[in-house]
Amino acid sequence: MKKKSLLGRFLVWRLKHINNRQFISMLAIIIGVTSGIAAVIIKNSVHFISSLLHRNSSPEYENILYVIYPTIGILMAVLFIKYVIRRPVRHGIPNVLYGISKSNAQISRHNMFSSVVTSALTVGFGGSVGLEGPSVATGAALGSNIGRLFHLNYKHITLLLGCACAGAMAAIFKAPIAAIVFALEVIMLDLTMWSLVPLLLASASAIITSYFFLGMDVLYPFKVQNGFIMSDLPYYIVLGIFTGLIATYFTKCYMFIHGIFEKIDSIYKRLIFGGLSLGVIIFFFPSLFGEGYDAINSSLSGNYSYLYNNSFFYSFQDSFWMIIVLLVMVIFFKVIASSITFGAGGIGGIFAPTLFMGVNAGVLFAKLVQHLGLRNLEVNNFALIGMAGMIAGVLHAPLTGLFLIADISGGYQLFVPLMITATVSYATVKTFETHSVYTIQLARRKELMTHDKDQNVLSLMRVTRLIEKDFSTVNSDSTLGELVKIIAKAHRNIFIVIDEANNFQGIVKLDDIREIMFQPEKYDEVFVRDLMVVPEVVIQHDESMADVASKYQYSDKFNLVVLNEGKYCGCVSRAQIFSTYRRMLKHFSED
Repeated sequence: MKKKSLLGRFLVWRLKHINNRQFISMLAIIIGVTSGIAAVIIKNSVHFISSLLHRNSSPEYENILYVIYPTIGILMAVLFIKYVIRRPVRHGIPNVLYGISKSNAQISRHNMFSSVVTSALTVGFGGSVGLEGPSVATGAALGSNIGRLFHLNYKHITLLLGCACAGAMAAIFKAPIAAIVFALEVIMLDLTMWSLVPLLLASASAIITSYFFLGMDVLYPFKVQNGFIMSDLPYYIVLGIFTGLIATYFTKCYMFIHGIFEKIDSIYKRLIFGGLSLGVIIFFFPSLFGEGYDAINSSLSGNYSYLYNNSFFYSFQDSFWMIIVLLVMVIFFKVIASSITFGAGGIGGIFAPTLFMGVNAGVLFAKLVQHLGLRNLEVNNFALIGMAGMIAGVLHAPLTGLFLIADISGGYQLFVPLMITATVSYATVKTFETHSVYTIQLARRKELMTHDKDQNVLSLMRVTRLIEKDFSTVNSDSTLGELVKIIAKAHRNIFIVIDEANNFQGIVKLDDIREIMFQPEKYDEVFVRDLMVVPEVVIQHDESMADVASKYQYSDKFNLVVLNEGKYCGCVSRAQIFSTYRRMLKHFSED
């Protein structure tokens, strides 16, 4: 009680002395620092586990251990979730998007630490995923719960979620500008002066925290030898198409494997099947072990030894075509390995797999063009820009891809080709896939928030909150006389016909019986079932408001009946929907 009263006194003091914008800005700095610390803890935990495993293993047996390491890590993560958390730990960014769309921006408290533990175990033991999603999930959980602690409204908590996501991205990638773009483009916050200042503060405080603990070096040290050459323009366009097609393969393959694992009912069956499958893939392609950042740096420096080191292909290291084949194989199997890691129960992100595939796609493209004698391309530049193409394609976020790669590599001299490839890749993947890996499942369930305010407002509205229950009901076996007695006390002109079990039968409209109701001689001869009509359009209690709005748009009805498995729940009126929509739109659009 003492702590509660202390918080209460602070809230009263805050309302008197600090306005909302100032308070949100202060919280943005706090969230930036805490998100940065969370990202540092996750990254250092993975490095500690990975170095411990490699330190105690001998090179000749390392490949054999790769078969079992991922299964051990995922098993530990699954057991932690099942017996310690006892609640599902959802994947980071989709969980944030779901929270904004369907959970009133509330994210469970356990996400403040559960993603840290489970992702460290998954990735540290070789799960072929990244740490960005868990870092974002952890930061978002911090932002959500800080907002709830101070009793902020939905709009303010959503902004804090965006600040947390920007902070986590800024800290883990050391890319402050890209982090803000990510929050605006992927988390789908609106760019207003109200949101921009807290995002800047969160991103700046997070990257300073990261600098303090991890140093100021960029994630991918890259020195541009030759900048943009106009004659290379067609090849950057083709690279965009190439990465866009690979991004399409990424999304379709990810969803296909996700569907396979959804059909396996036991978590332990998923673990055994997925863990062993992942181990076999890593056994043949050791570069798929863990995040793959070392491989990315090697590729950017022109060293492709990661493709054949500790593998059966070592003796073919001097063969050009073997390098090409290995590049194709690691691109092909990376998304499979990542999808299996998720399906088996592991926790992680898809940023690292996307970057890994992008750098190898860029190298593959440039080397093939060179070998065919078409043009002598700068392979390292194409390796770098391939990452931007893949981020733009897989995440459906061309600006994030552009600024992220420029930020994390210091490659701003290649800004123009980055723009071209990212844009073309995005346009290519949109031809085949309307939604990204992050949003495709939410979109299928019509739970996705977008930059369209109308759609967002509709997605926040719930049928169950708009139901009006003051419509009089009548039994289908009742007589006209009994119906007239009900009409005498009613204030609506529609009467709902139900049976003894509350099953909906139809409706009686006052206008349809106005003449007969003044004929007393028929009161005992005519029954309600003879007067009722079955409406062509009804609403199910769990329908999305977008569907409800569409039903009203194409009908002339002012009230529609709401049903739950055939049972009558009430009615939703056109006027109630419109007034609620207007009220929420005003709140949503407020700057």
